[in-house]
Amino acid sequence: MAAKTHDHLIGLLLGAEEDWPQAFEQILRFVGPLDVDGTEHRLASERLTIEPFDLRDPVRTGLVIDRLAHWYFHPREWLKKAALVNRTYLLNSPFTFQSMEKHSAYCAMIRLGLKVPETILVPYKNPVDNHRWAYTSARYNKPFDLDVIAAEIGYPLYMKPFDGGGWRGVSRVNDPRDLHMAYDDSGEMLMHLQATVDYDHFARALSIGPETMVMDFRPEEPMHRRYHVTHSFLSASAGKQAVAVSRIVNAFFHWEFNSAEMLVKGDEVYPIDYANACPDVAVTSLHYYFPWAITALVKWSTYCLVTGRRTNVDLDTSRYFEIADSDRSYDEKLDAYLALADEHFETERYHEWCAKHLGHLDELVAQWVSGRDFDRLLVETVRATYPTHEQEQFLAHFRGLVGMWVRDQGRVPATQ
Repeated sequence: MAAKTHDHLIGLLLGAEEDWPQAFEQILRFVGPLDVDGTEHRLASERLTIEPFDLRDPVRTGLVIDRLAHWYFHPREWLKKAALVNRTYLLNSPFTFQSMEKHSAYCAMIRLGLKVPETILVPYKNPVDNHRWAYTSARYNKPFDLDVIAAEIGYPLYMKPFDGGGWRGVSRVNDPRDLHMAYDDSGEMLMHLQATVDYDHFARALSIGPETMVMDFRPEEPMHRRYHVTHSFLSASAGKQAVAVSRIVNAFFHWEFNSAEMLVKGDEVYPIDYANACPDVAVTSLHYYFPWAITALVKWSTYCLVTGRRTNVDLDTSRYFEIADSDRSYDEKLDAYLALADEHFETERYHEWCAKHLGHLDELVAQWVSGRDFDRLLVETVRATYPTHEQEQFLAHFRGLVGMWVRDQGRVPATQ
């Protein structure tokens, strides 16, 4: 019997989501009290509310999973205070997500030598809301020819906001007419023009701490069919690169719950988007992969709290840049970056710790997902998402995919 007890509280900072929080809360209950080195650790969660706060207020939650602060600034500033003053552990850093959005992430990964497609930032189409705009623009904005820039990149290309998120403002540009329509529509959004790749696969990798799932993503299809359940759809080399890119990006910026998108041609992997402060984890999107994602989220949160892992707002980019500036080959650099990422995420220790202390969790999750309680959650989500006349169709669709996951347990590797 444990001589001491330690209670841990996880805070969920939520927007409009109900499906994954319910799943997280249930799976966390399966963790149960953990006896670790003579101490009984008990874990619980609560949904955080938004209210005035004193900068010296104590914070009850030891760890926060943030799904809101990328657009709602009051809780974002509370997270910063909690991290700096109270040493609360944050799965995603609001400091780097605010300053290192898509544009900065591109720049950093270009600096590391990753195969980011050619990307050009163009000035605003419409004046920004500042009384100095007219003078500054007339005096300092250099005229440019958008058609020439696009022609040099080559059609088709993509126009998308420099800070991105949720496919907002993203346009495929096939010709000059598309180009000018997209630019005119961009308004006060600051836009990138980015070359595309004649790809074989569009891969989306979701990383949660040291765990990564690379999924066959079909962006042209409706959301419920975008994640195809196709195991080993990439070559061994491309699969390794996709995992590495996702985990390297996260370790570099101290993001712990993030998705990365990559275009894959043969063995070549081209990262195109990897700054997602609120990655998609809806059951109606991930379906087959949903149980893995929420279980990984519970495991990583539990590991961080029980082992006393400390949040760190400092970035140690110089170690990555030393590798970038070396004369190693691309594959050698990728291996060296990944070694730094695995060191940051304590990957080996994490898997050993989970095997020792959370070995019971996967079976309990599989039993729950195959039972009535999970089906009730699925029914509630479908009813809240789809019109009445489509609900039976979508229920059958998602039940089939989730049932496939249950049957596959023990036969398909959970993560790469």
